[in-house]
Amino acid sequence: MTTIQRVRYIGKPLVFAVCLVPAFLVVGDLFGITGTLGANPVEEILDRFGNWGLRFMMIALAVTPLRVLTGYNWIGGFRRMLGLFAAFYVFMHFLVWLVLDQGIYLPGILEDIVERPFITIGMIALLLLGAMAATSTAGMRRRLGRQWQRLHYGAYVAAILGVWHYWWQVKADILEPAIYAAILALLLGFRLWKKLTRRSLPMRRSAVPAAQTGS
Repeated sequence: MTTIQRVRYIGKPLVFAVCLVPAFLVVGDLFGITGTLGANPVEEILDRFGNWGLRFMMIALAVTPLRVLTGYNWIGGFRRMLGLFAAFYVFMHFLVWLVLDQGIYLPGILEDIVERPFITIGMIALLLLGAMAATSTAGMRRRLGRQWQRLHYGAYVAAILGVWHYWWQVKADILEPAIYAAILALLLGFRLWKKLTRRSLPMRRSAVPAAQTGS
């Protein structure tokens, strides 16, 4: 069995199952099977889905750096799945807020979106993730061409907005959002370093013939 086959038939199903564990724990705790949701179950579910959405965003963005640093190209095969799970958990976070927290009361929902900035930027992040999830297939990638890559750079924007949303929400206790912000800064730093390295390579190559001619 080749590496690609092992990833497809063993690695991906295993990672898929692991990614579902946080959702199963929420359901299990809801029914008192695996634990409890505390005194405020709606807030607990909301926080759990939101945190896992942010975590999966960071994990998905970390795939490329890990692939580059380790040289294991098969790691890249998990990026799409992890990105879709990020969108799934963020959408569940939104759904819990919409249905259980707001009771689908549209005037209150619109008022929150307009008047509470952290909800506004959370909605923008949700829309970005939704657009990327909807265009994540190979067929959509072929149809969109270069526009696909530009759209999917929005993963970094969504992550920034997600951290920002969390930071503004907690107000005083900023330790956790600060950790996410530090991780995101490292990932963005790696992206910038990679881009600058790519630009410098052609300059170095073109300088070699010139140096040889001069000698």
